[in-house]
Amino acid sequence: MLTGALLILAPLFLGFALSLENRRAMTVIHYTVEGLVYFILALLGLGLGQMEGLASQLGGMALQVLVLVVVLFGANMLGLWLFHRWQPMAAEQAPMEGSKGYGRLFMAGLKPLMAVLVGLLAGYYLLPKLPLVEDVATWALMLLLFLIGLQLRNAGLSLRKLLMNRQGVGIALALTLSSLLAGAVLIPFMALPWHDVLALTSGFGWYSLSGIVIGDALGPAWGGVAFLNDVLREIIALAIIPVLIGSRPAMAIGYGGATAMDFTLPVIRSSGGLACVPVAIASGFMLSFLSPVFMGVFLSLG
Repeated sequence: MLTGALLILAPLFLGFALSLENRRAMTVIHYTVEGLVYFILALLGLGLGQMEGLASQLGGMALQVLVLVVVLFGANMLGLWLFHRWQPMAAEQAPMEGSKGYGRLFMAGLKPLMAVLVGLLAGYYLLPKLPLVEDVATWALMLLLFLIGLQLRNAGLSLRKLLMNRQGVGIALALTLSSLLAGAVLIPFMALPWHDVLALTSGFGWYSLSGIVIGDALGPAWGGVAFLNDVLREIIALAIIPVLIGSRPAMAIGYGGATAMDFTLPVIRSSGGLACVPVAIASGFMLSFLSPVFMGVFLSLG
């Protein structure tokens, strides 16, 4: 019953337990992680493309994604706003450092969608049925989690300092609790057991993890729903961070979820100033650990 949870958590914590000081090795790991992410997303698309009755299920998937995104957005914004009122945080009103740089980041947010689309089209039009796709995706995900654990351990971040960053930890907990609340609200409306619905709302923006983990447990259609929900969180975050961060930094940083420590961090830095960086890293770091924990635990209850 707990095998699925262990497959998710063991590689992550094993990687985090190891210390590397070779900078060249860390550079190789960085590019390997990037390549693995797109490889895994292409496999997710391939599984979707070879799913029986794909065309008839697309409308239902789109509705499920829309409901997830809307309910999660409302719950997360409310939870983060309440945290902002309780623990106000000041941010610099820094101008964006060039619209081109921001535009590149925004367009980069579409790359995961392109990787899934390529896999989907290849699976639907070109490739025969490949029975080992799920096994390959699972092993690739385990390797990815191991390498991400190594990255987190060797990023030059003090775990003690991250956990002592009250704003960052509070933002992460506010996003986690509000996401679980959203999941509880969605239980009557999703054709899934309660624990699977909570797993769906526990991706926190980590689309390469949620898509494959949910897909392995619940099938490619739900994997696609989980992926789209989390990749849209990242794209929406890129749009709202510059608007919100000056007046409500907790909401701007928190909605990005796990991406606040990597992909959305440049936008947080350029629009909110240096004071927001340690908060964003602490929040993103915590959510990067909490996401696989919650998904693994909830899915293991099935």
